[in-house]
Amino acid sequence: MPQLDVSTFAPQLVWLAITFIVLYLLMAKLGLPRVSAILDARRKRQDDDLARAAEMKAEAEAAIAAYQKTMADARAEAQATIRARTEQFAAEALGEQTRAAEREIAAAKERAFAEIRNVAVDVARSVTEKLTGSAADEAKLIPAVDRAMAERTG
Repeated sequence: MPQLDVSTFAPQLVWLAITFIVLYLLMAKLGLPRVSAILDARRKRQDDDLARAAEMKAEAEAAIAAYQKTMADARAEAQATIRARTEQFAAEALGEQTRAAEREIAAAKERAFAEIRNVAVDVARSVTEKLTGSAADEAKLIPAVDRAMAERTG
């Protein structure tokens, strides 16, 4: 075997060194910078995606907080309206006016819940679109909001 011949060790070592240096320079100047650039681009894209996700989470939390505030305001308004109407008609003590007022309160309450439902659907649609980047399916969104409202009010 020629590679084990002691007389050819020196040329083999020289060619080994030349080959190693050429391959090292090729990797250092061409291969590794490309790999490094790819890794840096991937890292930047991940950081951007994480930052965008954090922004979207903050927007979703703000939308949820606005929704909850709207619900609380509507409940307070409905309760204040109910309380005011009840006190007014209790003082008058007129049967027909009392029944008419109760119908009016129920209608106002229904309108308030309808408005809350519309706001909830809009908020849910907006949150879903912001989180997923695509339009929400109305056929699934409306029943989900109705179930959530039924759980809260029922």
